[in-house]
Amino acid sequence: MTQTAVNPPQTNAPAEDPFRYGWRLVLRPTPENPHHLEQVPLTLEDVLHPEVGDFIVHSDRHETDRMYLTEVLRARLEPSGIAIVLSDVRIAWDVPDLRAHGPDVMVIPGIRERRNWSTFEVAVEGVRPALIIEITSPETRTNDLEIKVEHYARAGVAQYVIVDDIGRGGDRQLRLLNYRLEAGVYRLRSPDAAGRVHLAIANLWLGVEGDHVVCYDERGVAFDDYVTVVRQAAEAEARARQEAEARAAEARARQEAEARARQEAEARLRALEEELRRLRSGQ
Repeated sequence: MTQTAVNPPQTNAPAEDPFRYGWRLVLRPTPENPHHLEQVPLTLEDVLHPEVGDFIVHSDRHETDRMYLTEVLRARLEPSGIAIVLSDVRIAWDVPDLRAHGPDVMVIPGIRERRNWSTFEVAVEGVRPALIIEITSPETRTNDLEIKVEHYARAGVAQYVIVDDIGRGGDRQLRLLNYRLEAGVYRLRSPDAAGRVHLAIANLWLGVEGDHVVCYDERGVAFDDYVTVVRQAAEAEARARQEAEARAAEARARQEAEARARQEAEARLRALEEELRRLRSGQ
C-alpha cells in the first residue's frame, strides 16, 4: 500500500485544552439530577470512529469546502439517480472488526433517494460508497493520511480523495491525494498536468484555487462558489418541483376529462336505453 509522508500535527490550541478535537454529551446521573449530561472531550480515536451526536471541531474553511463539494456532487449526481451524496453522516461497514467512520463527503451509487440517516449501514442498504472525500484538519490529519487509507481500502471504497492542508501558522495550503483501489489495495495516482484529480463516478475534475477547492466539468468549466452552487441547486430543485406539479396537474386534468367523457357516454347510453324501452312499450 502506498503511504504518504505525514508532517507532525500542527495546532493553535494549547496542549492543555481537552476539547480541541471536540466533545460528546454522556449521561452521568447525579443525586440531584438523574438526567445530568456531562461534556466529555473527544480523543483522536473518537474522531476516527465517531458516535452519533459527537461534535467535532472544524475550521470555517474546512466547512465551506465540505459544503461546496457536497452541493456540487449532489447537483451532478442526484437528479439523474446515479448516486446519493452524504456529508458528515456516520457509516457502519459490513467488514468484520472495522468500526464506523464519519467521512466529510461520500458518494453512494445504487440508491436513488436520500433518507434521514444518522448512520448509513452498508450491510442493511447493500451498497457502499464509490467515492469518499476527506478534508484534513491540522490536529487530526494523521487519521485521514494514514489510518483511513488502510480502512477505506478494506471497506472496498473505489476512490478515496484527500484534500490535505499542509499549511503552517494558520496559512492554508492545499494539495490533493488521489487513491484508487486496485486488487484490494490503494494506489496513489498523481494529479494531471493542471494539478487536478478526476472524480470518476461524477466525471468531474477537482482542483485547488488559492486556499479552496474547485470542481470542473468535462469541458473544464468551473462550478461556482458555495453560495452560487446552493442557489443553482435550489433553483434546479424548484424547477423540477414545478415541472412535477405541472405534470401532475396535466394528469389530473386528463383524468377529469376522461371521467366527464365516461359520464356523458353513460348518460347517452341510459337515454338510448330509456328511448328503446319507451318504443317497445308503445308497440
